[in-house]
Amino acid sequence: MKKLLPVAALLVLLGSCYNDKADKLYPASSATNTCDTTTIKYSTDIQPIINQYCAINGCHNTSGDATTGNRDYTIFATVQSEATQSLILNDINGNPGQIRGQNSMPLNLPALSSCDINKITRWVNEGAPNN
Repeated sequence: MKKLLPVAALLVLLGSCYNDKADKLYPASSATNTCDTTTIKYSTDIQPIINQYCAINGCHNTSGDATTGNRDYTIFATVQSEATQSLILNDINGNPGQIRGQNSMPLNLPALSSCDINKITRWVNEGAPNN
């Protein structure tokens, strides 16, 4: 029995060695958690977000109605106008009552990701250029 105790202690000691560096174990997951906002362009960064969450059927597109104020986000000038007046930022940040008194956007959908909000914020803060 006395001979088994040192062997058991050695096995426990060796079994407790573990390297748990997440970036080494799961390299794909750590790479997908980045949000690059250094260079934001309307055509490649903002327009896809607008098309997916805003300019959809029954919302801010050509079939818009009184509930959306007939604001057609398929037209860049409309998006830019709403952005430069801080209307889009208020809506996506859950502060719609600050200016318009309507619901947070996107309506009846989950909130935008923090990355999408950061991209839109950066684009608006840069003057909402058509690039």
